[in-house]
Amino acid sequence: VQLQASGGGLVQPGGSLRLSCVVSGFPFDDYFIGWFRQAPGKEREGVSCISMRDGSEYYGDSVAGRATISRDNAKGTVWLQMNSLIPEDTAVYYCGRGTWCSTTTARPFDLWGEGTLVTVSS
Repeated sequence: VQLQASGGGLVQPGGSLRLSCVVSGFPFDDYFIGWFRQAPGKEREGVSCISMRDGSEYYGDSVAGRATISRDNAKGTVWLQMNSLIPEDTAVYYCGRGTWCSTTTARPFDLWGEGTLVTVSS
């Protein structure tokens, strides 16, 4: 069972970035994949979540309207497209496997991948 996040990097304010989470080793349809982030000195924050069964999407308040989550079960991949990035989006982003979706608690998530660092700076 594995989740691997990638796609982070340095981006200027106002720019865009697409993060990828490649998952393997478990039946996708039974789970949700969520993105959380953690900035230095701050608590982990839910960003977005998607149902691998029906594609239902959920977004945290801080990214609503600026982020789009999508999936391709055949490729075992979940993407998080982030637009209009601001310095406050700087954080390590993690993808996790959950038994239900939440952007307010990490409680339903039982497996996490290595994070990918996103830095928004001019």
